[in-house]
Amino acid sequence: MGKTVKLGNRLVGEGQPVYVIAEIGINHNGDIGIAKRMIRSAYAAGVDAVKFQKRTPAVCVPLSEQSKMRETPWGYMSYLEYREHVEFWEDEYHEIDELCHELGIDWFASVWDVESIDFLMKFDPIAYKVPSASLTDHELLDKLLSTRKPIILSTGMSTMDQIRQSVSLFGNLDNLIITHATSAYPCKPEELNLRMIPKLIEEFDCPIGYSGHEVGLIPSVISVALGACLVERHFTLDRAMWGTDQAASVEPQGMEKLVKYIRVTEASLGDGIKKVYDDELPSLKKLRRVQ
Repeated sequence: MGKTVKLGNRLVGEGQPVYVIAEIGINHNGDIGIAKRMIRSAYAAGVDAVKFQKRTPAVCVPLSEQSKMRETPWGYMSYLEYREHVEFWEDEYHEIDELCHELGIDWFASVWDVESIDFLMKFDPIAYKVPSASLTDHELLDKLLSTRKPIILSTGMSTMDQIRQSVSLFGNLDNLIITHATSAYPCKPEELNLRMIPKLIEEFDCPIGYSGHEVGLIPSVISVALGACLVERHFTLDRAMWGTDQAASVEPQGMEKLVKYIRVTEASLGDGIKKVYDDELPSLKKLRRVQ
């Protein structure tokens, strides 16, 4: 059996059921009520975990962008004010943690800066996600390594050399999961490059997953057939909601279908050993004239 990583109470990797993540991200638009509805909808759809994004806006927003003004559903405000509006803080994460424990669903977050790692540590998340934009932030990776928690490393907008350099920091890879991704929202089919999944499996001695930003469900299902042991998709209650990630997100009914299609795909792949199944025997007896 290949290498596995434990996320919550689940093993993720070769020989294990695909671990499905509904990426809520900031699709809640800073409203904890919407976030809790999303958690309940994702749980009803059958996913294994929900994921958020945690930033310290004053650190993550470049100084040159902070004072730029923009129209939002909450009024005309600076980009920094907007980022602070959609960010959750301690009270909201306590509510998220409480609801997820009540439902029995895993939760964790992508972390965009060192302060956000420190912030989340008090909630003892099952893992940390490194967003594609932070793959080359070795200070962030070093801090994550010190937590001794599982790390999911997303590889969008990165070269293979950049991926190799970052992965080299992880030593024996015992707690690392790598996800193939293309960071376009939404991503065109011809740029998904799903054949990278078996290439990553061949090169790295750790579980390989897929973080999809496409429209529709088919590529995410195909990723499982190509060997992805974890699938993450952005999730929303309604793609018409305001926000940059909504168009590349899956609505509740679609997420329920995606989980179903992934489970059917897992069951269909089999073990690659040709055999005559019991259910074939009546046809064999009835139709084959020459034995």
